[in-house]
Amino acid sequence: MSNKNLFEKFSNWATNFTGSSYAFIAAVSIVIIWAVSGPVFNYSETWQLVINTGTTIITFLMVFLIQKSQNKDSKAIQLKLNELIAASKQASNRMVDIEDLTEKELDQLHQYFVRIAELSKKAENIHKCYSIDAAEKKHMSKYFDEESKL
Repeated sequence: MSNKNLFEKFSNWATNFTGSSYAFIAAVSIVIIWAVSGPVFNYSETWQLVINTGTTIITFLMVFLIQKSQNKDSKAIQLKLNELIAASKQASNRMVDIEDLTEKELDQLHQYFVRIAELSKKAENIHKCYSIDAAEKKHMSKYFDEESKL
């Protein structure tokens, strides 16, 4: 097993664990044990240093773990969105992989879609475009498209 696969597995496990109730309970328990042990150590500087050092190290490592998880989730969401764009006849394929555009170019695209939304608000009745009948019609068109592919 390569180091990359090992890190990936560890990263997934650590992300799942640190977001669990067990991790929270463990963290609270450590803080309580530390606080209760204060009188035993006369609230010394070393006693304070233990919790400060421990939390600093955990925070430092968690930053990288969270960033890795965020990057992976972002990539997965982008791929899902790209699939939807590619599958839609009406969507522009130019929207696939627009992450590399400049901020100015993204702002220009944003203004384009803001204008479309404004025009839609003026022209459309929400009850007309988001009705039960419209949902059933959309479902049936997708259902029959899938059946014809088989």
